[in-house]
Amino acid sequence: MSRFQTILRLVLTASLAITSLAAPHVSRRADGVTDTQLLQFALTLEHLESTFYNQALDKFNDKAFADAGYESWVRGRFEQMRSHEQTHVDFLTKALGDAAPRACTYDFPYNDPKSFVALSMALETVGGSAYMGAAQFLQNKDTLTQAASILAVESRHAAWAASAVLKGSPWDGSFETPLTVDGVYSLASQFIVSCPSTNPTLIAKPLPKLTIEPTSPAAGQHIKFNFNHDEVKHDGDKLYAAWFDGITVHHTDLGDDDRASIPQELQGTVYGAIVKTKESNPTKQDLLTGLVMFEIGFSSYAPNP
Repeated sequence: MSRFQTILRLVLTASLAITSLAAPHVSRRADGVTDTQLLQFALTLEHLESTFYNQALDKFNDKAFADAGYESWVRGRFEQMRSHEQTHVDFLTKALGDAAPRACTYDFPYNDPKSFVALSMALETVGGSAYMGAAQFLQNKDTLTQAASILAVESRHAAWAASAVLKGSPWDGSFETPLTVDGVYSLASQFIVSCPSTNPTLIAKPLPKLTIEPTSPAAGQHIKFNFNHDEVKHDGDKLYAAWFDGITVHHTDLGDDDRASIPQELQGTVYGAIVKTKESNPTKQDLLTGLVMFEIGFSSYAPNP
């Protein structure tokens, strides 16, 4: 297991222990959503990222990064990323006006620059997937272009942190992975403690918590899914593990012991969830649980799957 995988495993495992006391108001969506609702959700994520960088970079100075083994330019790039995220917050806040949600209170599971870097990569990756998954619902083409511009920056952030800093791969395969609003919220809400009562209701459906054992598995490995069966409502007896891989969804049968095998062809950032049907479109998949996220490292000489 690489140093990157070890750190990311520790960070993501720690995040699952965070309890949300008063997460954003969420509701089950109707068939249609407005651009305003989508931008409110985007701003909620940008507030989270901006606060994440503000808190961490205020806590860890140049010496802390140097003591962790990073060259002097690394923290400077994170300062630039902090500025980008604040600009995104300001831009969306201005666009929404009185309808803009305010920042929440957060709890991020890092305790040193190394765990901060790993969590940064994870948050930026999820942020890019959030914009990608929501793009199809935006009606205003100018808004779509602006969202795509932010999406591109989030992806650049993730690629830089993954490769230049963590010495891993800057990409996973030929396609990035779009995620549903519900799936993104299941990951982001792990870090939210409470939000202002005046914030608008978000267009997200809370999903049952999902964890896996082991927390940092390998491709082809048989793993255990942990979730509350009483919270997972579905018709019929058959459940599947869905694996989100770019614009493709792989499925494996979930056994009676809640175990399933990870497809051999997966690499890089992997998202998994429990589902009831083998829907092939990643943004139309009806999730029965929240997402799990982990990394499967691969060599620079490995072919694309």
